[in-house]
Amino acid sequence: MSGFIYSMVKSVIKTGLYGYHKKIVVSGLEHIPKDKPVMFLPNHQSALIDVLLIATDCNRKPYFLTRSDVFKGKLLKGIFSYFQMLPIYRMRDGRDTLSNNDAIFNSCADILSRGEALLLFPEANHNLRRRVRPLSKGFTRILIRTFELYPDVDIMLIPVGLNYKHADQFPDQVAINYGKAISAKSMYVANDLNMTSRNLKNAVSLQLKQLTTHIPIEQDYDTMVNLLNTKNVDFLNPTEVNNKIRHYTNEVSNSSDLTNAAKGKSVLRSVFNVLNFPMIIMWHKWLMPKVPEKEFMGTFRFAFILLVYPLYLLLLFVGLSMALSIKVALTALVVLVLLNLWFVKKGLN
Repeated sequence: MSGFIYSMVKSVIKTGLYGYHKKIVVSGLEHIPKDKPVMFLPNHQSALIDVLLIATDCNRKPYFLTRSDVFKGKLLKGIFSYFQMLPIYRMRDGRDTLSNNDAIFNSCADILSRGEALLLFPEANHNLRRRVRPLSKGFTRILIRTFELYPDVDIMLIPVGLNYKHADQFPDQVAINYGKAISAKSMYVANDLNMTSRNLKNAVSLQLKQLTTHIPIEQDYDTMVNLLNTKNVDFLNPTEVNNKIRHYTNEVSNSSDLTNAAKGKSVLRSVFNVLNFPMIIMWHKWLMPKVPEKEFMGTFRFAFILLVYPLYLLLLFVGLSMALSIKVALTALVVLVLLNLWFVKKGLN
C-alpha cells in the first residue's frame, strides 16, 4: 500500500509537470546506473520544481536532502520522511543545529552503502542566473564519510544540468541533461581529504558547466543575457548557447525589438486569461504577492495549478450543470481543458 501511494503521487506530479510545461526534454538517462549507489548533483535554479523534475524522470527512487526549516510539526515530518526527504542544517538555522548534520551524513552513507540514490544540490542555494556557482563541500563530506564507513563502496556521481527557457514565467520549457557517471572512489585520497574535496568539486563543476548554460563570472551578466535573448538562442541546448557565449563576448546587446510574433502571443495570452479569469485573478491578487523570491515563482505557480485547477473545473461543471445541462457542462469542460493544453503547448511564449 505504501509503495502504491508513492507511485500514485509520483504519477500525478509527473502528469502535472508535463501539463504545466510547454516542453520537457530529457537526455542522458542511459548514464544512470540501475544497480549502483548514485548521487545526483544538479544545478539549482527553480526551488522545488528542480527536485520534482528529477525525481519523476530519473528512473531511480532517490532520497533528498532538504532545508531543515520545512520540517516543522509531526505531520510535515511524517510526510517528508515518507517521501524520503532528509533535513540538512545550515548556518542560518543556528550554529547549534549544525551538529545535527553529523547524524544526517551517517544516514546518507547508509543509504549509499545499500546501493540507493541520493539527490542534493552542490551549489547549496538557488538562483535564477544562468551560471554555475561555486560548489560547496557538503556533498564531498558525505562522500568522504561514506568511504570512511564503507571502504568497499563506490558511488556514481551524476551531474544534472537543468535548463529553463524562463524559469519564472508560464508556460515554461525545460531540458534535463544527465551527465556521464563519475566514479567518486577514483578521486578519493584517504590521506589528503582536501585534495579529495577539490577533485570531486572540479569534476562535477566541469560537467555542470557543459550540461547547462554558464556565463562566466568575469563577463557582464546582464549584458550577455540581453544579447542571448535578442539573438533568440535556444536555452534548452546548453552546448549551442555556451558556444555562442564565447562568440558573442564582444557584441553589444540590442533587445528593443518587438516582433509581430510577440504581439500575436500577447493576443493569445489575453484569450487564455479570459478563459481562466477566476484562476488568473486568484493567482495575481492572492498568491503571487506572497511568493518570497523569484526562484520560488515556478514552484508556487505549479502547486497552485495542481491543487486549484481541478477544483475550478469541478465548480464550473456544477455551475453549468445546474444552469444548463450535464451534457453541456461536460462538453464545455472538455473544450476548456483541450484549449488550455493547446495554449500551454503551442499558443503561449
